[in-house]
Amino acid sequence: MSKKEDDKINLENRIIKPEYSSEDAEVELSLRPKTLSEYIGQEKVKENLRIFIGAAKNRGENLDHCLFYGPPGVGKTTLAGVTATELGVNLRITSGPAIERPGDLASLLTNLGENDVLFIDEVHRMSRNIEEILYPAMEDFGLDIIIGKGPSARSIRLDLPKFTLIGATTRAGQLSPPLRDRFGVVLRLDLYDPESLVEIVKRSSRILKIDCDDDGAREIAIRSRGTPRIANRLLKRIRDFTEFYHRGTITKETADLALQKLDIDHLGLDLIDHKMLLTIIKNYNGGPVGIETLSAAVGEETVTLEDVYEPYLMQIGFLTRTPRGRCVTDLCYEHLMIKKPGL
Repeated sequence: MSKKEDDKINLENRIIKPEYSSEDAEVELSLRPKTLSEYIGQEKVKENLRIFIGAAKNRGENLDHCLFYGPPGVGKTTLAGVTATELGVNLRITSGPAIERPGDLASLLTNLGENDVLFIDEVHRMSRNIEEILYPAMEDFGLDIIIGKGPSARSIRLDLPKFTLIGATTRAGQLSPPLRDRFGVVLRLDLYDPESLVEIVKRSSRILKIDCDDDGAREIAIRSRGTPRIANRLLKRIRDFTEFYHRGTITKETADLALQKLDIDHLGLDLIDHKMLLTIIKNYNGGPVGIETLSAAVGEETVTLEDVYEPYLMQIGFLTRTPRGRCVTDLCYEHLMIKKPGL
């Protein structure tokens, strides 16, 4: 097996990766909140959305098209479901890559009811020809269909019920300007603070019938990289260790023991994070180093470094981006217990 293939397997098996995996499917469905009152965190987003939903319901109109963007695992899909529930309408779910042909989009749109919500995950990955068809549907609630080919081709227009399109993306900058401008409500979801994650862990433990005390929940929260999906995943794995050792309740001590065995340190960094930071320190004297060079050195794609690893490392102040490249900070040296050159 090549080093690149080995690194790909390591990434796919990474327990603290924020992306959705098949392992999350069953648990996430049972843990997802149904209403805004159940949804923990993202207070500013919730407050604004509550106002927009309430105003739309009072007028008896559809909610303006919404764009939710932010890091993976912070609740964009969940918030779309909550929005549909609060509006009292049906929710249809698809993703940008799944809409391959104009007929796929037409089928989705013509099967919507009045004021229904159509949720498109990874909306930035839709093809441009699909976007062109979506524009009149979003603006005028109409769908232009071409029948036939060549000189005999003719266009017919189908009237659509008024609906709300909710798009979710981790890369808002990759949306084409014409599509982005058609969203009336644009909301950014940020990484969570530890206090919100503690509440999420405690709620999840009650639903899953896992005994977890406050200190145990806090230990999981501070190692979850600000991401509810990771917090729920860690809760499941720590439960396994706790039950195996017949400890009963998840405490700070049992959580710490389990996370040590999973090679996750007290800030939520795993072996891959350490590899990236140590590469910058040992091979490039702490930086700056260009993203392409760093990608080649650690054996990961540049987009993976930018989307998966860097956001959290920058949030906790271990990594900075400069015009010349990436640099580690004094906090990083201190955490890794490495003496900074020149000191």
